[in-house]
Amino acid sequence: MHIHILGIGGTFMGGLAALAHEAGHRVTGCDAGVYPPMSDQLRALGIELIEGWSPEQMALAPDEYVVGNVVKRGNPLFEAVLDAGARYTSGPQWLADHVLQGRHVLAVAGTHGKTSTTAMLAWILDQAGLAPGFLVGGVPVNFGVSARLGQGKAFVIEADEYDTALFDKRSKFVHYRPRTAILNNLELDHADIFPDLAAIETQFHHLVRTVPASGRLVVNARDEALQRVLQRGCWSEVQRFGARREEPGTLRARGEPHAFDVLRGAMRIGRVEWTLLGEHNQLNALAAIAAAEHVGVVPEQAARALAGFSNVRRRLELRGEVGGVRVYDDFAHHPTAMRVTLEGLRRRIEPPAAAAAPPPARLLAVFEPRSNTMKLGTMKALLPWALEPADRSYGLQGDYGWSAREALAPLGAAAVVADSVDALVDLVVRDAQPGDHIVCMSNGSFGGVHDKLLAALTALTPVSARTDGGR
Repeated sequence: MHIHILGIGGTFMGGLAALAHEAGHRVTGCDAGVYPPMSDQLRALGIELIEGWSPEQMALAPDEYVVGNVVKRGNPLFEAVLDAGARYTSGPQWLADHVLQGRHVLAVAGTHGKTSTTAMLAWILDQAGLAPGFLVGGVPVNFGVSARLGQGKAFVIEADEYDTALFDKRSKFVHYRPRTAILNNLELDHADIFPDLAAIETQFHHLVRTVPASGRLVVNARDEALQRVLQRGCWSEVQRFGARREEPGTLRARGEPHAFDVLRGAMRIGRVEWTLLGEHNQLNALAAIAAAEHVGVVPEQAARALAGFSNVRRRLELRGEVGGVRVYDDFAHHPTAMRVTLEGLRRRIEPPAAAAAPPPARLLAVFEPRSNTMKLGTMKALLPWALEPADRSYGLQGDYGWSAREALAPLGAAAVVADSVDALVDLVVRDAQPGDHIVCMSNGSFGGVHDKLLAALTALTPVSARTDGGR
């Protein structure tokens, strides 16, 4: 089969392209801009990428067009598809029909942590010898690709609540029919398609309705919205995780986020020692361990496997170090994700209270309000709270219809805003000093800000003081 993917540059559609290619299909695709890491992965596979939406692509004459949710009515290519009466479908539906049918699907849903938790779960099953397939909304360092078919029965998939396509407004995850489903957390997001939190809760309950009685729901015990979802009806086994105190049968953690015991009730059933930061990743690990248990991986084995887990690209990924200044790339774009990312790094770099001497390392946050929700200004009031763990914050003012300067005013002199990426780089470099940690947060390419920061720092740093932080 030849499929032509409209919107191939997205993390989901790019992963679907990789799976279709591995399955032996001919794959081509188009988008209005494809950037790393997805562009690198697709080109390495030899998949032909076409820039833009020209109707001339109809000459490819594929067996089916697979349409991403980035495509709207008025898109020249999709209009040509409709006029021609050509065969088309959505990405989630194509995946359900050609990849997921007959597999034990383990779906990872939630506002935050989907990508990291999906990668963790896939890694655990891989290390247990289950040879899982997976589709992750990013590129896990351990695997080097965002998707693979796998040889085993299990298939691990990041389960997004965003809508499927312009002709199917259900959430993507209702197509996946999981036997194991992680419900990691639930907050208001995607304000461009959901009017309120209750609307998202309804979609999550649609997912719950698809899990069989022999299936398992792995549910964050701390999340009130998820408890409301289950109160609407639940027909499957529920394994709760993340309780702050002992609860019979519930998984919880005891210890620091980088080294902790996994407890079921009062019983220690595993220990995780790894390099990841933050309580959010500790909770992600508990969820992955509970889901892996449903396909036969005992918690002790799952916890041990996480010692070798290296997370996903663009999750607090060190891009380089120059003159003692470290520059990180992070995908955080929701205020809660921004805050927990900064809190996690703050916890690592801050010396113990009793420690003597060198001044504490500073944390500089550089962010772009790029997601549809942030562009609408729905959560602009939460930005000061999100950036509070940073010593200084630097925002990019775009054509958002709201003022980033006004939104950050409560932070006073600790926050500044620039009107271009180059001006933003100049502000950061002017303030940076040895020992600083600069975290760049965006769900897009951010105008190459990471490389521009490193280049500008290099230009100001004597050769003798430069270091290679992994560029």
